[in-house]
Amino acid sequence: MTHTFSRRDFIRTSALASTGLLIGFRFGDATELEEIGAGSDFAPNAYLRIGTDGTLTLFADHVELGQGIMTALPMIVAEELDADWSKVRIERMPDDPSAWPRPIMTVGSNSVRGSWQPLRRAGATAREMLISAAADEWKVDRSTCRTEKGSVIHTPTGRRASYGSLATAASTLTPPQSPPLKDPKDFHILGTPKARVDIPSKVNGTAQFGIDVRIPGMLVATVVRPPVFGGRVKSVSSAAAKAVAGVKDVVQFESGVAVIATDTWSALKGRQALKVEWNDGVNAGTTSAEIRSDFTRLAGTSGAVARNEGNVESALSTAPNTLTVDYELPFAAHATMEPMNCTAHVRADGADVWAPTQAPTNFQRMAAQIAGLKPSDVRFHVTMVGGGFGRRSRTDVLEDAVRLSKLTGAPIKVMWTREDDMQHDFYRPFGIHRMQGAVGADGWPVAWMHRIVTQAALGGGRGANGAPAVNFDAVGGAVELPYAIPNLRVENIITASAVPVAPWRSVGHSQNGFVTEAFLDELAAAGKKDPVEVRRRLLAKSPRHLGVLELAANKAGWGTPLPAGSARGVAVHAMSGTYVAQVAEVTVEKNQIKVNRVVCAVDCGVVINPDTVAAQMEGAIVYGLTCALKNEITIAGGRVEQANFNTYPMLRLTETPRVEVHLVPSTEAPGGMGEPGVPPIAAAVANAVFAATGKRLRKLPLRVSA
Repeated sequence: MTHTFSRRDFIRTSALASTGLLIGFRFGDATELEEIGAGSDFAPNAYLRIGTDGTLTLFADHVELGQGIMTALPMIVAEELDADWSKVRIERMPDDPSAWPRPIMTVGSNSVRGSWQPLRRAGATAREMLISAAADEWKVDRSTCRTEKGSVIHTPTGRRASYGSLATAASTLTPPQSPPLKDPKDFHILGTPKARVDIPSKVNGTAQFGIDVRIPGMLVATVVRPPVFGGRVKSVSSAAAKAVAGVKDVVQFESGVAVIATDTWSALKGRQALKVEWNDGVNAGTTSAEIRSDFTRLAGTSGAVARNEGNVESALSTAPNTLTVDYELPFAAHATMEPMNCTAHVRADGADVWAPTQAPTNFQRMAAQIAGLKPSDVRFHVTMVGGGFGRRSRTDVLEDAVRLSKLTGAPIKVMWTREDDMQHDFYRPFGIHRMQGAVGADGWPVAWMHRIVTQAALGGGRGANGAPAVNFDAVGGAVELPYAIPNLRVENIITASAVPVAPWRSVGHSQNGFVTEAFLDELAAAGKKDPVEVRRRLLAKSPRHLGVLELAANKAGWGTPLPAGSARGVAVHAMSGTYVAQVAEVTVEKNQIKVNRVVCAVDCGVVINPDTVAAQMEGAIVYGLTCALKNEITIAGGRVEQANFNTYPMLRLTETPRVEVHLVPSTEAPGGMGEPGVPPIAAAVANAVFAATGKRLRKLPLRVSA
């Protein structure tokens, strides 16, 4: 739900109308919990309200990208509050992100783990205030009262009062500074499967995604962009396009040439009739081979040191068995199910923007900058999001919509085709990884050197005076290597290419998880050790890594026989506070890789909703497996060669393995779930291919040569 009035006015109106108990809190500072009273000027970035009808509503600054947070977040509050789950609701953020103290951005698998303590404290605060209100009304010692399913109960007499009946009285009390939190053993909502609240509207078609937005007087624009990165328009012949029925105008602007029409079909027909001549610019000769050559050359030079333990050079020079190999990872597109789109209506006194985005605050600021308005004058409506994966943190499509609306004075929806999306993405960076390792006379790893050459998905990589610096997004998943190898070094070299890049699901971990786990298998083979046994020994002091390894290996039947041509591979990885191990069962026949089964063990701390955890792991495995087996963006003549799913294919249903997800019981704080399932899968499959065929695959997508 998107509000059509300001958040601050809503808070004041709600308090004055005595709607019940309103608790405001900051995610950024879990110790700062305040009640919002009438006339208060405090504008928190989240709050929960208990209405006089007993309904509990949570307002939170996160975007539902399909990860289930619109169910998980209220579950956390409801648990501490002992709420009646049937009366729990969640509302989206308001239409003025500038009113919130912190930027609204949903990234890094942080929605649940970043909200865990603040939401628990908010729920506990409300619970304690309701207990006090009941005790005051009954004139009893509050220690004789308890809460249960939306009511306060006086234990000696069994007297009961609903939260709704106590809400107004509770709102007059001073919030406790340090409300007691529940012991996890007493949880009765958390850890139980709950139906996701966003599913019904998606099933019945009432959910509004960005692509569904329709407003009175809206025009539709499709933008023709330079085919070569950095190219510019040389000339435009628009007469034929303007002659197409429904086409209103053809506009040349910063991004290229826009065909503006009354509907999508007319805009696309007009685009087909448009003739544009391009100045390709300096990148017209760029090729994948050139980029690979540049990156490989850099892999032979020193980089910024992210981690350095022991003496790698000495260990490599004296060990009886050493190995030096390069791993290669291609550019990858985000390929979101819902193509990029944005609708904007810019007026002299303000603007409205409708967008499926991960970053409402950045989008609002950019819209205001282009429109020449204050951010608070831009009402920002966050729609449902048809896949994010990092792509919807970029403002390019918003910039087009706002500029075109400002130029025409009309509401404009900018629609991308799949070809636009595939050939004008911000891609996962290309990478060359120089790996050096050694095993001792006893067969156990004694040295590890990992040099990463890539682009910076989030910028950075240069320090003072342009000197190389560690880019922690690029080394994510490599610098935290959990294995007890005595001599270990990780470096990164951040370079550039003509290809624009951005975070891709699990950022650097998506590359480094493949490289580190595949290379560890290489060292295990060099030392004639079983891959699970090597990990087990090297993870002896990393209990959570070890826990998922043992569970996955056990559930997969590691060591038991498989049919001829089939084998298992294992990989372990951790990110965002979540630990994952995966065992892939693979068959290789006529050089074709078939993944039959994936067994996944997860330690994500306290489980909020087990159904969501399983769904996130399944989705991440399919996404990562698609990239591992099929996806590669290649460049020729400065252009992306892939244009649609015929040349950038997705994993088909018939190709999808059986996925089993097993959870490690834990009382640790929750970890993230949107991304951690992606990094291990490519390595697990590559390691299984080696076990089945004896062939090492060090380049994605994985292909077995004849």
